[in-house]
Amino acid sequence: MLGKLKSKSVKDDDASLRNNHDPDATTTEVATGSDSDDFRAIDPHSGVKRGLKTRHLSMMALAGIIGPGLLIGSGGALSSGGPASLLIGFGVIGIIAFSIMQSLGELTTLYPTGGAFTALSDRFVDKAFGVAVGWNYYVVWFCVLANEYNVISSIMVFWSDKVPIWGYFLIFWFAFLAFQLLGVETFGEAEFWLALVKIIGLIAYFFFSIIYASGGVKGADAIGFRYWHDPGAFTNGFKGVASVFVFCSTFYAGVESVAVAATETRNPRHAVPLAIRQVFIRIIVVYMGSAFFFGLTCPANAKGLVGDSSRVLRSPMTIAIQNAGWEGGVHLINAFIFVTCLSAVNSSIYIGSRTLLYMAQDGKAPRFLGWTDKRGVPIPAILFTNLCGALSMMNVSTGASKAYGYIVNLSGVSTFLVWGAISLTHIRFRSAWKAQGHAESELPFVSLWYPYNAYFGLGANIFLALIQGWSTFAPFDAGLFVDAYILLPLFGVIYVVYKLVFKTKLWRAHEIDLQSGRRRDLDEAKRREAGEGHRSKWWNKIFRGI
Repeated sequence: MLGKLKSKSVKDDDASLRNNHDPDATTTEVATGSDSDDFRAIDPHSGVKRGLKTRHLSMMALAGIIGPGLLIGSGGALSSGGPASLLIGFGVIGIIAFSIMQSLGELTTLYPTGGAFTALSDRFVDKAFGVAVGWNYYVVWFCVLANEYNVISSIMVFWSDKVPIWGYFLIFWFAFLAFQLLGVETFGEAEFWLALVKIIGLIAYFFFSIIYASGGVKGADAIGFRYWHDPGAFTNGFKGVASVFVFCSTFYAGVESVAVAATETRNPRHAVPLAIRQVFIRIIVVYMGSAFFFGLTCPANAKGLVGDSSRVLRSPMTIAIQNAGWEGGVHLINAFIFVTCLSAVNSSIYIGSRTLLYMAQDGKAPRFLGWTDKRGVPIPAILFTNLCGALSMMNVSTGASKAYGYIVNLSGVSTFLVWGAISLTHIRFRSAWKAQGHAESELPFVSLWYPYNAYFGLGANIFLALIQGWSTFAPFDAGLFVDAYILLPLFGVIYVVYKLVFKTKLWRAHEIDLQSGRRRDLDEAKRREAGEGHRSKWWNKIFRGI
């Protein structure tokens, strides 16, 4: 089995590397995993702990990071474009996300190393390109984190305004910091159960929507597709559709997080392909399902949706429950949103801190941020990332709704840039793979429809990065225009400045390193001894087949 994954030269390189750590290491030890880098609980290169189980990564792929962006931010998209625009936006971005995940699956399964696609951008494109990608990706996550702190603090103020919003922020800030410092196993376990609650909650709302729309709620009229006619399927023409893309890109941000978590996964060759396949279910059930039922049950002109002048945030779910006649349901929906916020804040700090950690270890960020303690916890990176969440306190002066819109616009274009970079990195990897005499059959995970899928992802993300600020042109709004486009030139500035200062090189196909960074599964020997193929539990067989 191993021979299909690595060539003989790779084995020799790995053995040589391990001999540098242990002079007595032998080929037998490499095969069995005794004292080898592949089978250590702490990753010898990044210092993080390989503690995430396959089920943790699978649930992250299915429902991880889903939080206020989807449940509340979709209100802004619905208000800006209408229910048809919402469905189009989720559908188009979903197709692009699927394309990106195919590219990422092929890269990450082969190279589950620290830094994920930011490090791979160094190897397959240019070190300066990797720096620009890494910092843009970090911008995505500190913006997402700020939005989630914004929402969770606003929910608490809705329940009780005896504590000021900044007071709630400080309470949660210290609570999440303490939780993150417990270690990656604790994070993975919490994310597994919180993600499960999110899936159950969304499916319950989908059932409610069907019953409500068909007239099954006592005292409420059957609404059918009323809101598709009044106020209408499209509320702002193409301008509305373009603005929806920005929101949807932020909702989808996080599907690529399985690549960031791969380094801390016990069995990446087993877990990553499984997680990649499950992203398709996430796109169809979670995103497309939410887009359809939110547009079905909530009017686009409802008071309080994001984009409204209100200083509070309201979800389409909340408005639908109220319109159905259940005022008390507001608290149930807010409780559900609160649970999703716990998961989303937790995940945002995790992804942001690991992105910063790997950049620091590779010279793309201050070196002190690359330190981990003996348990594999990157304390400085966690602390710094959590501090960035203080951006949410702009809602003290602007109101939660406006603050949400500003931060979404800031992070939306970064998502397109990072996704486009993943496609380009995949294209460069395949060019080097072919140029150095390797066959597609050697890959442990093969992307669907290559090269069409990768080129589609690259072109689509460049296009969306350019048109996502369309709504700021007429009438022209200088503030929103800058907010929407500031990160486009910033990407170029980072790339050019770093390249000129450090004289980095654009790699040619035959120069690219295709060998380092591969790793075998931590539980490989255990599964082989147990005869996994014959003793696999029935529920695992079903789960893998989804």
